[in-house]
Amino acid sequence: MMHVTEEKQHRDFATEVLSALLATDPTGKVTQVRALHCTGAVRAALLPCPGVPGRPARPELVAPKKLPRRRALSTQAGRFALLHALAHIEFNAINLALDALCRFVDLPLAYYQDWLQVAQEEAEHFVLLRGLLQAMGGDYGDLPAHDGLWEMAMDTATDPLERMALVPRVLEARGLDVTPAIRERLQEVGDSAAAAVLERIETDERGHVAIGSHWFRYLCEQRGLDAEQTFRQLLQERYRGRIQGPLALEARRAGGFSEQELLWLQECVAQNQRPVMGSAAEEKSAHV
Repeated sequence: MMHVTEEKQHRDFATEVLSALLATDPTGKVTQVRALHCTGAVRAALLPCPGVPGRPARPELVAPKKLPRRRALSTQAGRFALLHALAHIEFNAINLALDALCRFVDLPLAYYQDWLQVAQEEAEHFVLLRGLLQAMGGDYGDLPAHDGLWEMAMDTATDPLERMALVPRVLEARGLDVTPAIRERLQEVGDSAAAAVLERIETDERGHVAIGSHWFRYLCEQRGLDAEQTFRQLLQERYRGRIQGPLALEARRAGGFSEQELLWLQECVAQNQRPVMGSAAEEKSAHV
């Protein structure tokens, strides 16, 4: 039986995670996430996770097709639009990591430690990108955005195996593919500060994808499933869109993709087959 003090620590951690998830002010959310300390695995039926996370009134959320057309990165307006889109992705990634902490219960302690690390790193990414926006005379919320990334959270809300397969191993992995080219283009137009931020993000995201891969394989093993076959099946059944290249093979290997998975994904790229891309990843790749 769990000791009363230990049970209270677990409940306190879950309460603090939920409070951070529900926080609407970006600065306040970041402060709460930075202060989180994992005291133990989240136990069953502690706290309900919300269907909608805490987020500010702005940016206005619109359908992807209603977003303004991207502008050239050689202009400040174009760079601001890109960095705003990336900041929105990172803000949503904070909520996704917090959701993974409080929604999925009775997993090993290391799971909660890993996803707390992800949440805290995503918070730092958001702070860095927001700082770039503020240095340009604007702020997060100045442009409209869409809700595709959180829609994926709801699509995978009932099963941590699906969440691990389809968020870190698809959406974040797509970021590994497109971020180097964005970073190089920012360097070309002389924005070395933004390029340095993207280099930091790229490094951390490899670890996030690797965490997703680890827990996806753990859950497959627990259920007696073949991980490669299950990943392929989930993509074929759950995703619209097409696999886009080029794939960042070394980064994906570092993120835990097997050679067989990479071979299959490359075949899909060559044949321009569906499925993989989600709207949030498409938003990022659209700026390349």
